[in-house]
Amino acid sequence: MATSETRARPRKAGTPKAAKAPASRSSAAAKKASVKKAPATKGPAKKKATAAKAAPKKPVAPKKTTGAKAVAQAGPAKKPARPKVAKVLDAAARLRRVVLDALDDLKAKDITEIDVRGKSGVTDLLVIASGTSSRHVKSIADEVVKKAKQAGNPPIGVEGQREAEWVLVDLGDVVVHVMLPRTREFYGLERLWTVGDAEPAMLAG
Repeated sequence: MATSETRARPRKAGTPKAAKAPASRSSAAAKKASVKKAPATKGPAKKKATAAKAAPKKPVAPKKTTGAKAVAQAGPAKKPARPKVAKVLDAAARLRRVVLDALDDLKAKDITEIDVRGKSGVTDLLVIASGTSSRHVKSIADEVVKKAKQAGNPPIGVEGQREAEWVLVDLGDVVVHVMLPRTREFYGLERLWTVGDAEPAMLAG
C-alpha cells in the first residue's frame, strides 16, 4: 500500500504552479486565422465589377463600302417592272405588224386600218384588204393565218374560205377582212365603222 507520503507530497512554498504552454494557444489562433476566408469585396468596387460582367458587348458596325466596290457588292440595279398595260399594247402592236407583213407579202390591195377601241367589245383593230380574185383572197387569208401561228397567235376563227369572196380572220385584238373589190364596195365596212369619224387611213398597196 502506498503511504500517505506518496499520495500527496506537499508543495514547496514559493514554487509556482505549472503554467500551460503558450505554444498551444498560438497554434489554435493560427488555425482559426487559416480557416477565415478572405474578406469579400464591398462597396462601389463590387458593383462596378458586377455591372461590367452583366453589360452586353456592343456589336461592331460593319465598315461602309463606297465607290466601285459598293456597286459590285450591291449587284446590278434592278429594272423597274413594266406595267401590264404596256405589255398588252406591245403584244397588240406585234400582232398588227405580223398581219401587215403577211398582207404585204401576198400583194394585198388597198389596206386600211380602223381603230375600233371604244366602239367594239370584240376587237381593237380592224384591217381591211382586197384581193384581185377569189384565189388571191384565199391565199392572202391563208398567209395571215400562217404568219399569226408562227408568231404564237393562232386565229380564234376563220370564216368565208369556201367562197373566198370575203374571208374573215379573227386574231382577237386584230380582225382581218380580205375581200373582193365589189364585195368590199357593197358592204362598206369603212363607212360603217367610221360614221362621224375622220376618213380611215389607207396604206399604199
